[in-house]
Amino acid sequence: MNAIEVSRLRKEFKVQRNREGVKGALQDLFRREYRHVTAVNDISFTIPQGEICGYIGENGAGKSTTIKMLTGILVPTSGDIRVNGFIPYKEREKFVRGIGVVFGQRSQLWWDIGVIESFQLLRKVYRVGAEDYRQRLNELVERLNLGDLLNRPVRKLSLGQRMRCELAASLLHNPAIVFLDEPTIGLDIVVKTEIREFLKDLNRRYGTTILLTTHDLQDIEALCSRVIMLDDGKIIYDGGLEELKNRWGQGKEVVFRFPEAAALDNLERLTEGLRVQWTMENSYTAKVWVPAEHAGISDVLARVVGVMDIADIQIIETNTDDIVREIYKSGSASYNRSSRGLELSPRRDEGEGSRELQTAGKGGSKS
Repeated sequence: MNAIEVSRLRKEFKVQRNREGVKGALQDLFRREYRHVTAVNDISFTIPQGEICGYIGENGAGKSTTIKMLTGILVPTSGDIRVNGFIPYKEREKFVRGIGVVFGQRSQLWWDIGVIESFQLLRKVYRVGAEDYRQRLNELVERLNLGDLLNRPVRKLSLGQRMRCELAASLLHNPAIVFLDEPTIGLDIVVKTEIREFLKDLNRRYGTTILLTTHDLQDIEALCSRVIMLDDGKIIYDGGLEELKNRWGQGKEVVFRFPEAAALDNLERLTEGLRVQWTMENSYTAKVWVPAEHAGISDVLARVVGVMDIADIQIIETNTDDIVREIYKSGSASYNRSSRGLELSPRRDEGEGSRELQTAGKGGSKS
């Protein structure tokens, strides 16, 4: 069963066009000009119950607008949405009981009262029974380490403390779906790790569906098996994270540490014909770049390990940050219909029948 179903979802905004100078300002007083901006452009996807899905894209790609439509804050211009079987903007009172929402830059807690008082108010908003509330609160306080924070005013919390309280507030009513919009923004690595572990445990124990938007792709790598990539309001990739890495990763780097000094020309001779590239960090440490399309790691290891004495080996993969950055910089993705939607594929010649979508990278243009 699907937790979220989106079909040809579209959102347009009417934005005032300001004219320059004093004369333009006077004209704007009496006759305003507007332009239409399409923030989300006919996107479709489904998310099964219990899945953690990453929703990524550059600033202005349409991520937050999508989340606001899925949570009922915005009404779509056109298209269909079903979340937990409800149409968010039509059946709001019933709908909100089954979702939790965390906006990293906005708070749902009351600023000048204690955290526990905010929780009690939210309990009444969500109509949670006293016993269910007590059990859920105790679990969240223990799991998120909130014991010392409950009686503090929200304004006196650090950002990391507040985000842990925001997570607890969104989960007091045990929602089936949680929407997280930049939940780790501005947090240090320790707090980020705590939140990631908590979310994985939440999904594992309760089967909670999580839709996560973030610019920190380490969140995606830590939590998500699936990623939806958005550009200029359109989905340009919908599929597995590992598939994205395999398709767009440029290769891997292998670091060899030798117990005795090694010569660069000897290492190059061992891997002759594999089209790999060696560099020496020092006499005892060498790095070899293995392009994905020309050689496998096993080929390189077989040739070197069988001949040289090795003290240590480290294999370094291209990380998700680098891959996504390269996709946007290269400015090319082609429309390939798959079972889950639009999918990125490497640039091909027009003679192969590809229809290119130039992403909003450097020098990119939409077509």
